[in-house]
Amino acid sequence: MKILLSNDDGFQAPGLLALYEALRDLGEVEVVAPEHNNSAKSNALTLHSPLYVHRAANGFRYVNGTPADCVHVALTGLLGEMPDLVVSGINNGANMGDDTIYSGTVGAAMEGYLFGVPAIAFSLVHKGWAHLDDAARKARELVQHLVAQRALGAAPWLLNVNIPNRPHAEIGPFEVCRLGRRHAAERVIPQTSPHGETMYWIGGAGAAKDDAPGTDFHATARGHVAVTPLQIDLTDHEALASWAPRVPPAQP
Repeated sequence: MKILLSNDDGFQAPGLLALYEALRDLGEVEVVAPEHNNSAKSNALTLHSPLYVHRAANGFRYVNGTPADCVHVALTGLLGEMPDLVVSGINNGANMGDDTIYSGTVGAAMEGYLFGVPAIAFSLVHKGWAHLDDAARKARELVQHLVAQRALGAAPWLLNVNIPNRPHAEIGPFEVCRLGRRHAAERVIPQTSPHGETMYWIGGAGAAKDDAPGTDFHATARGHVAVTPLQIDLTDHEALASWAPRVPPAQP
């Protein structure tokens, strides 16, 4: 089995190192990750400047670009052949609910999915790397189970997985669930630059708005590992018919 491993916290992030150690004996694991932290870069690709690939002392390759850049470059020329699985993470903090839209961790996995490769994005629920090795063990368990279920040979799929920061024995079962929702983000934080100009910092994420049973928020709050299958189609299919009469009619 060939696994492409990436992340958005950078190639030196503890989460990437832990995930590599957890998966390295399951197959041939190639690491292509960003040179620096690229959190909240979503699916962004770098189109107007060149990308460079370097190899670190530990064998990891890193790119001066986004998480999606890393997977894109790997799948379209850097690797000799397509991997069987793309794995992204382990992220330093949750990617639940609306966070998935912005997440570079999910963006890296999604890039693999767009190329027809099954993909998983792993995140810790809380920042700070507490119980990281335990989370890596749970990530390995899921990958091993999917391999045993022959899930890698089927049509491509994309999973978003959030693991509670708990000792392994205290982590609950895997729970397949939908994304919850958050309240609107907090207000921007204005500051004055050394040159007297007003600058702004993006505020923190809002609190959970929809954390009902069946959501990722609800699952992780109970200590379970939240597993959410994602799709790419953003079409509001139920609204297609209602929008048809609202657009300008065809000209005679």
